[in-house]
Amino acid sequence: MKQRIMTLILFFTLFLLIDYYVFQAVVTVSRDWTPLWKNGIRYGFWVPTVLAGIALVWWLFADPYQYSATVRTLIFTGLAGAYISKLFAVLVLFMDDIQRGVRWAVAYFQKGDHASAAPGEGITRSEFLAKTALVAGTLPFAGIAYGIISGAHDYRVKRTTVYLPNLPKAFDGIRIGQVSDIHSGSFFNKTAVQGGVDMMLGEKPDVIFFTGDLVNNESSEVKDYIDIFNKFKAPLGVYSVTGNHDYGDYKAWASAKDKQRNFQDLLEAHRLMGFNLLMNEHRFIELNGERMAVLGIENWGAGRFTRYGKLDKAYQGTEEAAVKLLLSHDPSHWDAQVRPLYPDINMAFAGHTHGFQMGVEIGNIRWSPSQYIYKQWGGLYQEGSQYLYVNRGFGYLGYPGRIGMPPELTIVQLKRA
Repeated sequence: MKQRIMTLILFFTLFLLIDYYVFQAVVTVSRDWTPLWKNGIRYGFWVPTVLAGIALVWWLFADPYQYSATVRTLIFTGLAGAYISKLFAVLVLFMDDIQRGVRWAVAYFQKGDHASAAPGEGITRSEFLAKTALVAGTLPFAGIAYGIISGAHDYRVKRTTVYLPNLPKAFDGIRIGQVSDIHSGSFFNKTAVQGGVDMMLGEKPDVIFFTGDLVNNESSEVKDYIDIFNKFKAPLGVYSVTGNHDYGDYKAWASAKDKQRNFQDLLEAHRLMGFNLLMNEHRFIELNGERMAVLGIENWGAGRFTRYGKLDKAYQGTEEAAVKLLLSHDPSHWDAQVRPLYPDINMAFAGHTHGFQMGVEIGNIRWSPSQYIYKQWGGLYQEGSQYLYVNRGFGYLGYPGRIGMPPELTIVQLKRA
């Protein structure tokens, strides 16, 4: 309890300092307004601060998990978005204070008397820079809001072609649909989610791969969406694997038994949706007497992420397959294990990064904060004769939106070289 009280005091004090600093700009800008508007904006400015304090108390002393993940996410996003945006305003105001402080110091030492500074050179914020600060604080918040309202479900189809010299003739031109990182616990618009599924079905893929993270933490999150995702159908089947969020590792469970039951329920959800879940195993896809191997492993991540996957187990029995396709949630697995140890795995499919849900992709310009963490973070990669495709994700996590990095539906066509 003592630690929670200290956390509350620390964060609320920080919020007050940020708000008080930004409030000076509000006072400057509203100086010449009518009393009604002036008082309205000045008193109204502190309403979000009070709400932020209430949210902190609720989060620290109540039980936020009795509400849906959507409610928790929206409250957290509103709080974080508001104060991240205000920090931009603080930055402008602080730079203004620094330059005016330097001017004051120069005038003081040159004239020897601070009071003799020229009229109009007082240490008060200019109206222009106050307005600039407020605009600087408003634009990021507007961008965050737009990313939620418009970007969260702005599904885009990404199409690419991969040429494999050893591709069996029967599979020449096969269209693979890939979906990844659904994170059903974050959704707030069921109709839009259905629209994303319909878009994939409209592409008429021959086979569909789902590369993990069906939920955020609990299997119950997908319950209301099973009747939507079971619409994913393809002539050659739907194959899936698990991601790092599917194991419930990020939630404090009452017992190990509860955590295990949750995971079993998640596996059952894959079955109910008609997904052929590959748990460190493989399947052969057969067409006109020719076969292609699809391998799937549990989550295997570099760094701090768990390594449940056993590629050696999934690989065993596929040695003679002309083409091997691997489903592995985390793209770091490709460089860490796949390429060095399994050079005959022709192509891997991954997700995990979400493209950070933020970035810029215009022509040859590709940037996302993900690139500072993952060498392969979005799109198609090639090393020698091996390929990796990293899907940018169907859903979202944490921030319930996307800015410049729309949710993705992938179509990879395989052709004989």
